[in-house]
Amino acid sequence: MNFKIFLTFLMTVCFCSCNGQNTNANNITDATPMPVNRFDKALYELICSDDTTLNQQLLNQYPQMTEILGKGILNMQSPDLPGFFTKLENFYSEPTLKKLYADAIAKYESVTEMEQSLGNAFAWVHEKFPAMQIPALYMHISGLNQNVLVGDSLLSISIDKYMGQDYPLYQDFFYDYQLRKMQPSHIVPDYVAGWLMSEYPFTGKENVLLDRMVYEGKIKYLVLSALPDMSPAQLFGYTDEAWEWCKNNEANLWKAIVERKHLYTPDQMATTKYFEDMPAQFLASDAPGNIGSWVGLQIILKYMNETNATPEALMKNENAQDILTLSKYKP
Repeated sequence: MNFKIFLTFLMTVCFCSCNGQNTNANNITDATPMPVNRFDKALYELICSDDTTLNQQLLNQYPQMTEILGKGILNMQSPDLPGFFTKLENFYSEPTLKKLYADAIAKYESVTEMEQSLGNAFAWVHEKFPAMQIPALYMHISGLNQNVLVGDSLLSISIDKYMGQDYPLYQDFFYDYQLRKMQPSHIVPDYVAGWLMSEYPFTGKENVLLDRMVYEGKIKYLVLSALPDMSPAQLFGYTDEAWEWCKNNEANLWKAIVERKHLYTPDQMATTKYFEDMPAQFLASDAPGNIGSWVGLQIILKYMNETNATPEALMKNENAQDILTLSKYKP
């Protein structure tokens, strides 16, 4: 395999009830389907053809998406630069990547059911955040590079990340805990999370664990509210046993975080470990990955239960300590 693989995973999400039902859970089931613009298909046609007129056709049909893809994947600032389309075709013509591209197009030939799920989810987002602009949705192929591309009122997901955990190419590059999230079922939540994160970017201190926990918890609470039928363990990439382990050891996890003084101490290296996909063995031998996000969600669930805040009010409160205090979180 010659082309270099990178991976930019969007953190996935989990959900559990806390002292009752989530009163913000989405009950919309018959919204207008949300169309997905198939930029991936148009680009594949160009790659497989010797017809250079398709270059301009792609640019005319998908001007913003072509530019964003060029910047995010080819590191080229504009499609107007000399050699842009030559570099584009050379990148995607690498045999292994081209095979991956073809397999992804075949797997996602139809996305009708997905468009209905997206319609329901974004109808909920619009209901809870009426002033928020809802994006146009696209699909692309990145060679397992940029999973999410965001532009002005545009959001695209790289479908080659979601080929299923048994896809042969994945076996040489990813661990089981990563493969559990490389499923078609993760596309819709990743669309929703990607847009929420673009509309409400992280404003805290990147090296402070509490700030990261609360922010990740917010996003995950909203995504699972929008998608209430999703399995918590599936969304988080956990086995059922790992999920139960977290619930059974919640008090011990919190005690370890506090005793190690990780919650407030600015430490980029320590904080980063809490959000990695690999098992958090630095905390406990059986701990799964992304424990920081898991604990963050528990804090937000308690906060919403204690305050009855609206989703919009939740996102407007950027004070992580205030949220922790009001949540009365003491597992």
